Amino acid sequence: MRAILVLFLAMLVFSCKETKMKSVSMKEDVSVLANDSLKGRKTGSSDEKKAANYIAKRFTGLGLQPKGTDGYYQKFSFKVSKNPHQEAEFTSEKNDSTETGENVIAFLDNKAENTVVIGAHYDHLGMGGEGSLYREGEAIHNGADDNASGVAMMLHLADSLQKKDSPKNNNYLFIAFSGEEEGLLGSNYFVKNPTINTKKVNYMLNMDMVGRLNAENTLAVYGVGTSPILKQTVNANAGDLNIAENESGVGPSDHTSFYLADIPVLHFFTGQHEDYHKPSDDTEKVNFEGMEIVSNYIFSIIKDLDGQPKLPFKKTKNESEAVPDFKVTLGVVPDYLFSGKGMRIDGVSEDRPAQKAGLQKGDIVVKMGDYEVTDMMSYMKSLSKFEKGETTIVTINRNGELMEVEVTF
Repeated sequence: MRAILVLFLAMLVFSCKETKMKSVSMKEDVSVLANDSLKGRKTGSSDEKKAANYIAKRFTGLGLQPKGTDGYYQKFSFKVSKNPHQEAEFTSEKNDSTETGENVIAFLDNKAENTVVIGAHYDHLGMGGEGSLYREGEAIHNGADDNASGVAMMLHLADSLQKKDSPKNNNYLFIAFSGEEEGLLGSNYFVKNPTINTKKVNYMLNMDMVGRLNAENTLAVYGVGTSPILKQTVNANAGDLNIAENESGVGPSDHTSFYLADIPVLHFFTGQHEDYHKPSDDTEKVNFEGMEIVSNYIFSIIKDLDGQPKLPFKKTKNESEAVPDFKVTLGVVPDYLFSGKGMRIDGVSEDRPAQKAGLQKGDIVVKMGDYEVTDMMSYMKSLSKFEKGETTIVTINRNGELMEVEVTF
């Protein structure tokens, strides 16, 4: 009898531990992934590997099936790109100039015909360097918003999608992508080397920087034009969110790789901020209540689409094809959630033309020289008209008043 009691207690303790593993909060996930101990999760580093192992353990705790090429992992070798968000050159030959990244992939099998892909990149900038906006030497770039927040939300959705009343008409493939900061490496590699039949992929959801929902509850949703029903679904489920929608399936994140493979996509983004690509992007600045709102919103979209047949794919205007070449920049972070006339500045980089001219966060650029600025595209077209060293007058709207400032590029 005593032996049976001890065995029962041991099983009870084990069961409690298992339950605890399945109840990890988004805050706990972000706190682990954005901890100094992971030193910024640089693609190919031993610290990124630690993050990959953590995600794999979370997948195991959630009871998800491994769907990589080596358990949960899908490794790939690449030559390092010096240009963030540009396609890298994959290689099968390992040498001193190559590094290895790995996607972490799990599957929820509902015995359905089609599969929904839910993804988020888990790599970041390590100690800084290429891609960083920090100018004071090496420092750990923890990337709490970019993109520990997206991974935490993906894991939260993986948990929610296994509950009793969750939608069951699709299977779900969860992918933590490596190498996004190096040029969409992991998503690009997966699409070219899929571990499931991509012809059976219904649509793809991507979460990149979803941890800073602002006071106006503004959420950017890209890709609403990639299937006819998506725009209606995105807006019908918005609730108290203010949706800044964009039709294009192309952008500087992993959904682009799936769009280019003719798969409908939605990309969720709470906006740029002054900590973007800096060491100050830390856990304490994440809006976790906002993350709950966004996660519930995405879940409602999934539930709404669950009763629909497989979504047809629709090509959208590839805005990146229309982007003009330009040799100069202002040195600002645009506010991608701004839907008014002009280009609103969300951050100013140190020792760059905008800062030297006295431009500030919140200023709205409405004219550069003789060229009107009505949106991001016209802003970039205006930049293409200027050469390095040239001086021009930039007209801004600051707190409702028009001002002219002299800018030297």
